Amino acid sequence: MTRTVRIALIGLGHVGRAFLELMTVKRRVLRRRYGLELVLVGVADSTGVAFGDGRIDHANVLRRKRRGLGAGEYPRLGHRGVPAVEMVRQVNADVVLDASPVDLRTGQPGLDCDRAALESGIPVVLANKAPVVLAYRELMDLAQAHQTALRFSATVCGALPVVNMGQRDWTACEIQRVEGVLNSTTNYILSAMEQGRSFPKALAEAQSEGVAEADPSLDIKGWDTASKLVIIANAVLGIPATLEDVDVLGIQHITPDDLAAARARGQTIKLVAVAHRADDEYRLSVHPAALPLDHPLASVMGWEMGIVWHTDIMGVQFAKVDERGPMPTAAAMLRDVVSLYEGVA
Repeated sequence: MTRTVRIALIGLGHVGRAFLELMTVKRRVLRRRYGLELVLVGVADSTGVAFGDGRIDHANVLRRKRRGLGAGEYPRLGHRGVPAVEMVRQVNADVVLDASPVDLRTGQPGLDCDRAALESGIPVVLANKAPVVLAYRELMDLAQAHQTALRFSATVCGALPVVNMGQRDWTACEIQRVEGVLNSTTNYILSAMEQGRSFPKALAEAQSEGVAEADPSLDIKGWDTASKLVIIANAVLGIPATLEDVDVLGIQHITPDDLAAARARGQTIKLVAVAHRADDEYRLSVHPAALPLDHPLASVMGWEMGIVWHTDIMGVQFAKVDERGPMPTAAAMLRDVVSLYEGVA
C-alpha cells in the first residue's frame, strides 16, 4: 500500500532543484522500499509561489527553471511576487521543505516559513541552516507544542549523518570533545594551496566547480563552519549555544608558504571546529589548526568533510564524506522526509 506525501518546497536553488530530480529518479525505490509517493503541491522562489488544487508537475518546474522561469510564473498556479510564507499558510501540504538561501542575520525568508508550518502542525525538513542556528529552541518548542516534527540533518555536512549519529548513536555517552572539518569549500582551498596554488586561484577553482558561492565570505571567514558547530552544540551536546559563543578565525590569512612550512614539520593545516568539554562546560571554536599527519582529520582532503567524536564509553569515532555538488544535501533532505514515515502504517 502506497502513502502519498504532499511536499511544499521553499527554494529552487541548487539543492531545491536536486530534490526535485530525486523525486523522479528515486520514485520507484521510494514506492517499493518505503511505500511512499512524493508529490509536489507547492513551490516558492524569488519570483513568487505556485500552489493550488492538486499536484504540480515537478519535472515541469525543473524544465522551466532551467529556462529562467520561476515558481511565480508557473502556468495557472503561479502567483508572482507572493511571499513564500503565504504559500506555506495556504498550501495543503504534509511536509514543508526549506531549501531557501542562508541568511545568518535574519534567517529569512525560511525562518518565518518554518514557524508558520510548525504552528499549523506541518513537519519541516531543513537544508537551510540559518533557522536552527538563530532559533533552535523556539522551533523545537513549536514542533513539540503542535505535535509535529523538525528535521535538519542536511544542515550539517549534507549527507554525512552528523546530527543523526550524535542524537541516536551515542547512547549513555559523555561526549568529551568534538573535532570537525565541516566546510568543503575551505578544505578544498587549503588542499589546493598545499599543492602550490595561490589563494585566489584555489578559490576560483572552487567557484567554477559550483561549490563555493559567488560571495564565499561565510565559508572563508569561518562562519559557515561556526553555524554547523552551533547546530551540533544545541542538537547533540544539549547546550543553548549561539554564534556569539564561538571563537571564530577563518582561513583568509593562510598562505601556501604556511602550508608548506606545516608540511615540513609533518603537519597539515585544516579549518577545524572544536567543542571541548572542561569543568562541565563546552568551549566552542573554529580556527585553522596545524594537525599531525596521523590525526584522522588530516586525511580529509579536497571536497571531503569529516568529524571526530571523543566519547567516554564508545571510544574515538571518525566519519567522513566525499560529496560534490548539491545532490548529497538534497538526499539528506530525502532521508529526513522518509524518517517522518518510518514505522507509520
